[in-house]
Amino acid sequence: MKFTYGLDERPPAAALLLFGMQWLAIAVPAIVIIGKVIGTLHFSDGGAQVVYLQKVAFVTALTLLVQILWGHGLPLIVGPAAVLLVGIVAARGSSLPEIYTAIAVGGAVLAVLGISGLFAPLQRLFTARVIAVVLLLIAFTLLPTILQLVTAGNGTSAAANLAFALLLVTGMFWAHRRLRGIWQATLIIWGMLLGSLVYLLLFPEALHFDGSMPLWGNFFRSFPTPLTLNAGVLLSFLFCFFALAVNDLGSIQALETILHPPGMARRITAGMTVTGLANAFSGFLGVVGPVNFSLSPGVIVASGCASRYPLIPAALILMAISWSPLAISLIAAVPAVVIGAILLHILVAQVAAGFLAAFAAKGGFLFHHGLIIGFPLLLGTLVAFLPPPLVGTLPAVLRPILGNGFVIGVIAALFMEHVIYRD
Repeated sequence: MKFTYGLDERPPAAALLLFGMQWLAIAVPAIVIIGKVIGTLHFSDGGAQVVYLQKVAFVTALTLLVQILWGHGLPLIVGPAAVLLVGIVAARGSSLPEIYTAIAVGGAVLAVLGISGLFAPLQRLFTARVIAVVLLLIAFTLLPTILQLVTAGNGTSAAANLAFALLLVTGMFWAHRRLRGIWQATLIIWGMLLGSLVYLLLFPEALHFDGSMPLWGNFFRSFPTPLTLNAGVLLSFLFCFFALAVNDLGSIQALETILHPPGMARRITAGMTVTGLANAFSGFLGVVGPVNFSLSPGVIVASGCASRYPLIPAALILMAISWSPLAISLIAAVPAVVIGAILLHILVAQVAAGFLAAFAAKGGFLFHHGLIIGFPLLLGTLVAFLPPPLVGTLPAVLRPILGNGFVIGVIAALFMEHVIYRD
């Protein structure tokens, strides 16, 4: 493919800033969606939620900058990992130090695997069907969280919120079908903006914005997070990190097919190492870790710019925003119903990716392949919907594992694929 600007070509200043703003518009929604969901789970205080979003934005910006300059060096956007959101939601009964110690250790393990090249043998466990289960489980095990978001009160009825969320999701699919180019690539940001505007016009009582927030602030006052190791929580998150590593690897390799950059082996090693170190730093900072997003090829094709340099101003602007509680508070004013609807739209795409992985396997799709995928998917979803009082009756050391639908689903998929239906 021919691009206006190649991988190592530096566009003129005006084009550099324009393309950088495009990448920034794509990065912000994921930060808001995942960061706000986790911040709301952790803290009831709005100020603490804003600080959490500041940290997520800072880690994302720093990781993006390091990846472009010293990591894989590819035009890949970075954002909070949805698979770690799954782990955090499942570990709500554990303390924050236990959760983020597990993320820090998991990131360090991923960095070691990236540097040493030991991830390749583990990668063989993740066949096409297991990867399909991983992608599907991320979507299905987040359904309870989406249900809470789209039925959140905020002064309005749950039925009205649910109806609005369904209309917004349907409208986004209609727009996705008809839009082209950069408009389709930035659909999520437009859905968030227009959805928030319409919802707040219909239900103005749902607006929550703290205008007293200072313009600049220091979010490092709660750094570092106290370290508390819980073996069950750590094991649960290690499963999440294996899935994160597969996602990260796939995102880097996806650009090889359209850019054909030199030194891909070095890029993969450097990229996964930076992702691991960034997650370790995120754990110490007490926030969810980042991952390379797989949507970047579509953005590159749509814009015609394959240069990595526009992501540098995007990272610098995002880093500046992360230091402003007022700017983050304004971004965080997006209603929970809109967040839930946008997250549902994203996870539908996740389901589609899971189906592609399942049906793209060599030898076609057979009946027992459906069994390998179906049982873990239903089992993981069932565990995700278990009532908290029932999960609380499980042994404390096993609760983070047995109460995590994603982990149980992945274990079941590995058992079905490599033991029961081993070829």
